[in-house]
Amino acid sequence: MDKVRFSDQLQQGCLTLGVSVAEDVPPRLHQLMNELLKWNAKVNLTAITAPEEVLEKHFLDSLAVLPEVEGAASLLDLGAGAGFPGLPLKLARPSLAITLVDAVSKKVGFIKAAVAALGLKESRGLHARAEGQPEVEGIPRAELLIARAFMDLPDWLDLAPAYVLPGGRVVAMLGKAQPDSELHARAAERNLRLVSARQYRLPFSGAERQVAVFTKV
Repeated sequence: MDKVRFSDQLQQGCLTLGVSVAEDVPPRLHQLMNELLKWNAKVNLTAITAPEEVLEKHFLDSLAVLPEVEGAASLLDLGAGAGFPGLPLKLARPSLAITLVDAVSKKVGFIKAAVAALGLKESRGLHARAEGQPEVEGIPRAELLIARAFMDLPDWLDLAPAYVLPGGRVVAMLGKAQPDSELHARAAERNLRLVSARQYRLPFSGAERQVAVFTKV
């Protein structure tokens, strides 16, 4: 997919999702896609390899949660895989300091290479396994903690609070939507509070998504 078509598709998708990015973001995401596909040909990073699917299911899916990320100075992406949603969010909001953590070394290797290739400041990949002890694991706490399909929601809400700075937020990117009543109940069991829950669909495939935000009580 050439840069022009990629940019048109990305901007169309952002418009449908109700988010906006600066003019320099589409070409940089195009570069990230090329890096991802080049690495993926040698090292299995993602099962999604068609450029159109990378654009929607990795990039637009990541950018869809920009409303939930606004206002945070630091972001921790646990179980980042090949860097999603952290890398697209960083490109869209350059002032955000990000740490992307994954337990698979080859994925962290790609994240580090992408950060270097794109010249991203205040960004780092970290090879670690998050088990609820950030100091021992060397994982920094952040104002905003995010994960995309990292683990089942109850397990995520058990783990997440340890990695959030006081007053920070926990963001869960989910597939099929869960009722607000269930989200409230899951949060209350763990001394958390549901701040917001929003359903949306990816712009081209129509795949269902939900993003839920929690804080400590």
